[in-house]
Amino acid sequence: MLKYLGLDRPFLLLAKKLLFSVVRTHVMSDGLQSLGLSPDKPVVYVLQRRFLSNILVLDKEVSAAGLASPLAELTHQGVRESRAFFFTTRAERWFGRSSNVGYSPRLARLVQAARNRADFDVQLVPVNILWGRTPDKESSIWKLIFSESWAPRGSLLQLFTILLHGRQTLVRFGQPISLKELVTDTEDEERALRKIARVFRVHFRQQREMAIGPDLSHRRTQVEGLLETESVRAAISALAAEQGGGASAMLKAEEKARHYAWEIAADYSYPVVRVFHRFLTWVWTRLYDGVELSNFETVTGVAPDHEIVYVPCHRSHIDYLLLSYIVYQQGLMIPHIAAGANLNLPIVGGILRRGGAFFLRRSFKGNPLYGAVFNEYLHMVIARGNPIEYFVEGGRSRTGRLLQPRPGMLAMTVQSFLRDSNRPIVFIPVYIGYEKLFEGRSYVGELMGKPKQKESLFSLLMSVRELKKNFGKVHVNFGEPIKLAEVLGQSHPEWRNEPPLEESRPAWFTQGIRELGQRIADGLNSAAVANPVNLVSLALLATPRHAMDEDQLVAQLDGYRRLLSAVPYAARSQLTAMDGRAMVDHCEKLRLIQRHPHALGDVMHFYPEDAVLCSYMRNNVLHCVALPGLIACLFSRNASLSREQLANLTRTVYPFLRAELYLRWQPDELEAALDSYLAALVEMGWLSSSPGREGIFHAPNLNSDEYAQLALLGQAVRPALVRYFISLSVLTQQGSGVVSTDELEGLCHLLAQRLSLLREFNAPEFFDRAIFRTFITTLKQAGLAAEDEAGKLTFNGAVRSAAAESRYVLSPDVRQSVLHLTRLDRPTVEQALARLASKS
Repeated sequence: MLKYLGLDRPFLLLAKKLLFSVVRTHVMSDGLQSLGLSPDKPVVYVLQRRFLSNILVLDKEVSAAGLASPLAELTHQGVRESRAFFFTTRAERWFGRSSNVGYSPRLARLVQAARNRADFDVQLVPVNILWGRTPDKESSIWKLIFSESWAPRGSLLQLFTILLHGRQTLVRFGQPISLKELVTDTEDEERALRKIARVFRVHFRQQREMAIGPDLSHRRTQVEGLLETESVRAAISALAAEQGGGASAMLKAEEKARHYAWEIAADYSYPVVRVFHRFLTWVWTRLYDGVELSNFETVTGVAPDHEIVYVPCHRSHIDYLLLSYIVYQQGLMIPHIAAGANLNLPIVGGILRRGGAFFLRRSFKGNPLYGAVFNEYLHMVIARGNPIEYFVEGGRSRTGRLLQPRPGMLAMTVQSFLRDSNRPIVFIPVYIGYEKLFEGRSYVGELMGKPKQKESLFSLLMSVRELKKNFGKVHVNFGEPIKLAEVLGQSHPEWRNEPPLEESRPAWFTQGIRELGQRIADGLNSAAVANPVNLVSLALLATPRHAMDEDQLVAQLDGYRRLLSAVPYAARSQLTAMDGRAMVDHCEKLRLIQRHPHALGDVMHFYPEDAVLCSYMRNNVLHCVALPGLIACLFSRNASLSREQLANLTRTVYPFLRAELYLRWQPDELEAALDSYLAALVEMGWLSSSPGREGIFHAPNLNSDEYAQLALLGQAVRPALVRYFISLSVLTQQGSGVVSTDELEGLCHLLAQRLSLLREFNAPEFFDRAIFRTFITTLKQAGLAAEDEAGKLTFNGAVRSAAAESRYVLSPDVRQSVLHLTRLDRPTVEQALARLASKS
């Protein structure tokens, strides 16, 4: 390496000019300002690889932050050093061999001063500089040589790396470490130096793994390794035995296993990732007004010592492209993504596979060999430290609500962890919120009864037309990390002492998977972002004709902002910074709402074809207003209620709302949440309390603006309450032990469908069968209903009591309509169910 320490300033200026003509640096953190450096102690920077280019990059970023240059002299408490940095490795020769070994002389002198002087200390700041990023791949010698990797490199290779990858130079500053604290309690200077070397060796290894991932072998090696694992060999032998045994059957079974492995395995390619990055940068610019990112420090905080599993909500095919793009942009290794086999299209499948996708079939049932190969592949990916990503909902939500978490991938991940729990696993919920949906039109068609459209290369090419449209902003918010070991410990404290899992899963394992799915769903909802489109949709869809006076709409939106600011749904939830007027203007520019000029004030309303689509956007954040919406619904039907009445009615309804919308409050947290919302509604003037009668609350005057605003808030949850009343009315009308779960679900679906035609409920999701299925399941879990030996639903008096309490929340005409529809005799019921079955 050049002995730059004695070089004069003109040479350094020339070197900088030449270097930064081809180099562009990206600081992957909030920079030096966020480190909380003490002004009383000097800073000494720690670099790993000993190159002049690294020093020049460091000097540029430090100077940009307004701090003293690492090339400047360091003077503190009588100690003087010519420079304020050192390397953890010694000089490299041209072809990567270390010319000598040992510790930095500057570090040795600083350690000696820190040990011998009580008043001497410096802040050590590790700086990781990566010139291009790629995992090691045996299939490409050029990537191995010229990209950032685990192999040592000499000055010649560094020169080629700068020329090829200089514009992809990542810089990350680590947290400052007190030298005094590191050397305290060490017996001698040699031990102190070894300790410091170990600390920074671990730090730089973790940072490198975060950015470029662990070493990867060639895909063919991966496949052949999978076929040699114990579980896959057992599955191959079992299949061969079923086919008659013998060498020929064994060869056919092995070939089938090999075919499955090739079908599943990713084939990560750094050049493809780079092309993806360039292409997606162009796509986001064409499609969106920007991508707003929140709480990414969540990921960087756990990435060094955890295996990360990203679990985003699934609203669009854009989701996995967007998340990988963000992770790459933030300087971390992109995840391996579990993609449905339906996306393994000609050409497209190969490109996705090289971008980190691995493919799985929707069901492994009846194919133990495929299940064994996939399980082993997933375990291999996790064991090697690759971050992974999958959607716990299974498929894309067609209604905007969070779907029931599916246990498949969660169970396989937990099984892998139980086999090898040395590296802890952490799940990161990722909320992705759109202002307009790329697949919006197809979703509306499916909700209206059209068959689901299959993915194809043709449909992908046709979607290019959408690039001409403006889809607003995208909001990506990273939720609270969920540590798998903690979840297992809560459901089964002795999980570490359990024997290896057999084919039959014990009750504690199933319970742990259920609890993990619930925690992830809660985490996704807790990271929700209430954007302008969500709130405008929430307000307009609450009106009969989906239209409002502009000033009234602005006031309603400002009210929602005040409520969600006063009582945020969760600590990580986000709220738009726009006021009501700005939200209306924003949605008008997106062509989501239109203005009808009028002499008495303009009227804002949806475009006729967009009302159903906007119900999707409303449902993204419906859980954020569910509890205050329930309170508002109660007061829109009752002039006064006591705190005790409110609590009793809320406790009756809450389990069903929580199951449907994945509300975050546990039953013992409900009272405190109720009090918080009551206080906020009173502060806003949407409710009032009696000065002389503590615990009594009143609705506003019927003719006031406040009452109108309260009623619109209540309308957000009223359709859900109507569905509950339909279910309870059908069940009680038919009688205990008469209908099965499937029959009740089908009847409720038909009746809700008919009621939506008669009373103009504003979305096909009102009669979604899945929602009724969730309600019936919750009835069973709450002990209000059960199945007898014949599979028929039985219930107790509590069901009739719950149905009777609908008078507190539903208007008489709605209750009468539901009761009229549910008075069906058994022949009519059987005929309706038969017609429904024939359509299915």
